[in-house]
Amino acid sequence: MIINTIRTNNFKDETIMQKITEMWKEASGLLNNQDIVTYGLYYQYESDYKGDYSLSVAIEGSSDHDSGINISNTSKYEIFKVDSSNEYGILNTWKEIWEREERGKLDRAYSYDFEKYYPDGQIEIYIAIK
Repeated sequence: MIINTIRTNNFKDETIMQKITEMWKEASGLLNNQDIVTYGLYYQYESDYKGDYSLSVAIEGSSDHDSGINISNTSKYEIFKVDSSNEYGILNTWKEIWEREERGKLDRAYSYDFEKYYPDGQIEIYIAIK
């Protein structure tokens, strides 16, 4: 179930950090139960990581609203573990992903990518690959 969504760009949107912070702050106010897995879902890519994309905060499960996205079980992902003890762990992991892509070491599908936040504080980034 999608909680909140923004449209942004990693390099051209001067307010990206403000947008992302506000989106997560608003979503966390709605998510009273802290024992659930929460997702940062990246999709509707304009092109590659340099283009516009949509980012949503989501949780697993269904609702009475039509605010869900189904991700195929047949999609292939490369999983990156985030150093959650580092305040820049997520950003550093994304930089690693972009660098690997630039070097031709990661063939991204640009369908659905997501950050998975576990209740125990662990974070993983799932990148759809071809």
